[in-house]
Amino acid sequence: MAKIIWSEIDEAPALATYAFLPIVQAFCKGTGVDVETKDISLSGRVIANFPENLTEEQKVADYLSELGELVLKPEANVIKLPNISASIPQLQDCIKELQEKGYDIPSYPEEANTPEEKELQARFSKCLGSAVNPVLREGNSDRRAAASVKRFAQKNPHRMMQDWPAPGTSKCRVAHMDGGDFYETEQSVTMDAADTVKIQFVDEAGTVTEMKEVALQAGEVFDSSVMKVAQLQEFYAKTAQEAKEKGVLLSLHLKATMMKISDPIMFGHCVKVYFKAALDKHADTLAAIGANPNLGMGDILNKLNKLPADKKAEIEADINACYEGQAALAMVDSRKNITNLHVPNDVIVDASMPNVVRDGGRMWNLQDELQDTIAMVPDRCYATIYREICEDANKNGQFNPATMGSVANVGLMAQKAEEYGSHDKTFEAPSKGKFQVVASNGTILMEQPVSADDIYRSSQAKDVPIRDWVKLAVNRAKESGEPAIFWLDEKRGHDQQIIKKVNKYLPEYDTTGLDIRIMAPVDAMRFSLERVRKGLNTISVTGNVLRDYLTDLFPILELGTSARMLSIVPLIEGGGLFETGAGGSAPKHVEQFLKEGHIRWDSLGEFCALVPSLEQAASADNNPKAAILAETLDVAIGQYLENQKLPSRKVKEIDNRGGSFYLALYWAQALAAQDKDAEMKARFAKVAADIAANVEKIDAEMIDCQGSPVDIGGYFRPDPIKAAAAMRPSATLNAIIDNM
Repeated sequence: MAKIIWSEIDEAPALATYAFLPIVQAFCKGTGVDVETKDISLSGRVIANFPENLTEEQKVADYLSELGELVLKPEANVIKLPNISASIPQLQDCIKELQEKGYDIPSYPEEANTPEEKELQARFSKCLGSAVNPVLREGNSDRRAAASVKRFAQKNPHRMMQDWPAPGTSKCRVAHMDGGDFYETEQSVTMDAADTVKIQFVDEAGTVTEMKEVALQAGEVFDSSVMKVAQLQEFYAKTAQEAKEKGVLLSLHLKATMMKISDPIMFGHCVKVYFKAALDKHADTLAAIGANPNLGMGDILNKLNKLPADKKAEIEADINACYEGQAALAMVDSRKNITNLHVPNDVIVDASMPNVVRDGGRMWNLQDELQDTIAMVPDRCYATIYREICEDANKNGQFNPATMGSVANVGLMAQKAEEYGSHDKTFEAPSKGKFQVVASNGTILMEQPVSADDIYRSSQAKDVPIRDWVKLAVNRAKESGEPAIFWLDEKRGHDQQIIKKVNKYLPEYDTTGLDIRIMAPVDAMRFSLERVRKGLNTISVTGNVLRDYLTDLFPILELGTSARMLSIVPLIEGGGLFETGAGGSAPKHVEQFLKEGHIRWDSLGEFCALVPSLEQAASADNNPKAAILAETLDVAIGQYLENQKLPSRKVKEIDNRGGSFYLALYWAQALAAQDKDAEMKARFAKVAADIAANVEKIDAEMIDCQGSPVDIGGYFRPDPIKAAAAMRPSATLNAIIDNM
């Protein structure tokens, strides 16, 4: 029996699971394929990490750790839906909901002053940021649009693209630092032999404080870099002044979810600069109530509720005065007066910058209109790729989804590779001094001079994943016949080490007739965009962060969303992890569903991921029934797209539940039409006939349930009975599926 693990996660994709998973389990029944769920949601992770005061009924197993062990085995077959990369405000909201539901879980201590509070913070840190991905991603990423999805997108181009102004007239630009950033300061070494190194801080008096011990493997690449805070603040102030003079919006684009230590601090410095007059004036009061700029202006405004009404009003007036005479901030929600600096997780660079390109170099202003923006992406490691695409669009006009080519991605991400593995090695400098990386024999491998509050971080990339990444790139270039470009910058410390490894490992493979090149990211972007505009495809071969950024950027332009991407992770030990696209828009989908009973999440990513998962189950178990399920599901996805059964954005039209219903119909029909397995043919002929005979009735049940508020008994941890009832509103379809 082959076992597929379907992850239970958060928000809209979690709700969609209630509609689609019963169909998958019913179709797989009797085929030698078992589909099981494991709860790795944010709430599930919190409950698993704090069991001591819970009842037996409330406790859940640590499924994330279980799956972390599974992905190291060749039988692993995991479908991973997008999970919340939780910021501190999201974690706090989740804890509050669990506490209201009767879970005795401690509150998150924002300021850890006692050993107990520090321990609590450390335990909660396992739930913050993208806690799931580093555990499960024991392989590198092969991410692309499925051929049927790309064909559909070109035939039915999405309508979200906004024209750029006449060539060269847009005031949009991507602003980045010219010095003092992680890019400039980055140093990197490749370990000749395994060793345990120390990261230590040495102050001006020579006092040494050990910050972290790190065990490194032979061949591992280890980095150190620093963000100079004085230069960061100077950059923010100068760019804000430029935006004011040009009459454009000011916006900040970071990744405070995935880069959960460094980026919230960088976000906080922007809050401090923009609201400097008010925050400096009331510094003592704000410190006393625990207001934290790193959590955004939203946190500061919430903390003001601790003050007497007159003091609160005084500080609010001073904060409001900061908007006067400065550049207008881009808005996240102009109706609620929520700006770009309100919450660190509201504007996530990989989702926000594609929208700037899509919207013609603009973001939303206070009047709820699109306006040119200066987009601040402080660090030059990746800011230049966004600068290049904005300059290209300003010169050549908007991209055309009907004709543009694709940029697929092979991404180095296995075993916590690169920056996303830096959280436990990121520190704020306590004073002027230096950070050192010291080998066990006392040799100083790297040294970074710092001033107080500078942000230091170290990251690593192991040799085995790098070699596997090179192999995957060669295989994809062979299969596709498309150029494969390694986006690596010889002027950057880390990339210099990776380039040596790429040049070492490429000769191990037959690359005859293949176009494989190494280019600096800005040149690789220019090369890819030239091809995109000619309708040609290119494979980007990148590190972990660029993988994340590019696999949102191009799909949002090409397909309207990155949720429709096929993401296959061939695990190094032989199994497979199948990811189902991005969930950045998921909160808005839930909001609409709760308000008006219409859920517009598109489960196409889940449909597409299930095909290779079933293919793996077929080959691993030599199971022809699983192979037939995969082949026919692929046919059904084509029908789903061709007949345009994707969810609409509007209430009283087809939504996610209707999309899953039609996928079930087309899948059953494809199974009934195949001739490889007579038993399956006969079984599904009846199912297909039963569904087809009731299409109008099921359609009506799917539409009639919409238009009113929905109660699912919780946001982070819905009541499973209420959620299932809401997501399976057709008694007619339920009877057919449940009786299979």
